[in-house]
Amino acid sequence: MLRHHLLFKWLIGYEIERKRNLLLAPEGPLKDFLSVPFPDVNSAFQAVNILAVDFETTGLDAVQDKLLSVGFVDMSQQQIKLNTCYHQIINTKQKLKADNVVIHQITDQQQQQGQPLEVVVEALLKALAGKVMLVHYARIEREFLQQACLELYGLAPSFPIIDTLAIAKRRLDKKDVAYDPSELRLGALRKRHHLPQYFAHNALNDAIATAELLLAQTCNYSNKTRLKEFLL
Repeated sequence: MLRHHLLFKWLIGYEIERKRNLLLAPEGPLKDFLSVPFPDVNSAFQAVNILAVDFETTGLDAVQDKLLSVGFVDMSQQQIKLNTCYHQIINTKQKLKADNVVIHQITDQQQQQGQPLEVVVEALLKALAGKVMLVHYARIEREFLQQACLELYGLAPSFPIIDTLAIAKRRLDKKDVAYDPSELRLGALRKRHHLPQYFAHNALNDAIATAELLLAQTCNYSNKTRLKEFLL
């Protein structure tokens, strides 16, 4: 009963916030996004439209650091729609740190040729409208997208999210045995599900890799499984 009560409070809170922010949002991409209702949490999971998203950033602090690239791909009817793939580097207007470049392999020249933040966030919000965002390790995508919206539109809305890391963690926690946190990394989980290894730290590659992982994680769920079973 408590779980259902908390879920009810969360849903009502989200809807109230969405409607309040819709009234406050300036005309443009964020208002358009907020105008589209979030999918019903009681919808069959397999029928929900999902957008797998990944970010590369200049660091881990959403306030001090910047979004550097965005990748996403649409999922519907348990299929990954590769013709919807999107990948864009963002011009942060800052010189990149050498140790950061080693990770994401984006050079200063590449980022200087990237698109402005507002162009990339607009494309993401348009693709995300009416869908659930899928990520691996939700803190990064949630905090950086909220911070970008705050900077661009003056509002930091909530985004309904499915997190493949959280799904895996819940399963490991149920076994009530110790495990190494490294087992929750995207590459490690893909290996466990016998999925191929991709070049990591490319936003589009990681978005596709996360989408494939979700399909593997949920392949044995019945068609009666509801969206609410996976939402954070």
